[in-house]
Amino acid sequence: MTQVNYLPQSATQSRINVLGIGISVINMDDALQRMATWIDQKQRHYVCVTGVHGVMESHRSPELRHIHNAAGMVTPDGMPLAWLLKLAGFHHADRVCGPELMPRMFVLSQPRGDRHFLYGGSQTALELLQRRLLDLAPNAQIAGMYSPPYRALTTQEDAEIIAMINNSEADIVWVGLSTPKQEKWMAAHRAHLEASILIGVGAAFDIHAGLIPRAPRFLRRTGFEWTYRLLREPRRLWWRYLSNNPAFVTLVALQKIGLYRPSIEPI
Repeated sequence: MTQVNYLPQSATQSRINVLGIGISVINMDDALQRMATWIDQKQRHYVCVTGVHGVMESHRSPELRHIHNAAGMVTPDGMPLAWLLKLAGFHHADRVCGPELMPRMFVLSQPRGDRHFLYGGSQTALELLQRRLLDLAPNAQIAGMYSPPYRALTTQEDAEIIAMINNSEADIVWVGLSTPKQEKWMAAHRAHLEASILIGVGAAFDIHAGLIPRAPRFLRRTGFEWTYRLLREPRRLWWRYLSNNPAFVTLVALQKIGLYRPSIEPI
């Protein structure tokens, strides 16, 4: 299998250090343009769309931290990360979250002819997602989709999936597996897939399929979108938010005053 131009995150790309994770200094237009350029130049990257949950998971896991720091982009998914970018002096930077990045890229890709592959979610979710994306962007090219089983794949199954995606000639592989599973999948498969971009967007699959609602627009910019999610799924999410949010605020404050000095490991 040909492996061309698989590049880790550029050392010249602007990032800020948040608990040892290099968060890309970007806004939505920057992210869209950068991905289009990667496709045009036949570069190969993966993108981590990361909020507080992803940062804290990476803080606890050296493996996941390395995966994030080797990504082509680590977009600021949540408002807390967008605020940290602005506090660092990057006033143009803003939130770049999966549920907004995905439809924007589908619209942008129509005149370009970029091809998309959908990986993750249930078969029902994928069919609904495909229908809604094509309603939004009728000329978008969805080259294929696959709903993986809820178990570890065999070596043969994995090889067949790699072949399926490569045979689709997709430019972008959208991965909806949730964190940290999707980040580990992208890192493990990046060298084997010929698509220019692998991008983990988690719940964006179910949101755009219409299976789960998103917080009202007015709440999304407040930094409290997590409260809406918690109220909807308290049993699944209460421990995540109880453990992550206070720890994130405390550690960021310690980093800001110099009592905690995490480093971004070399790539």
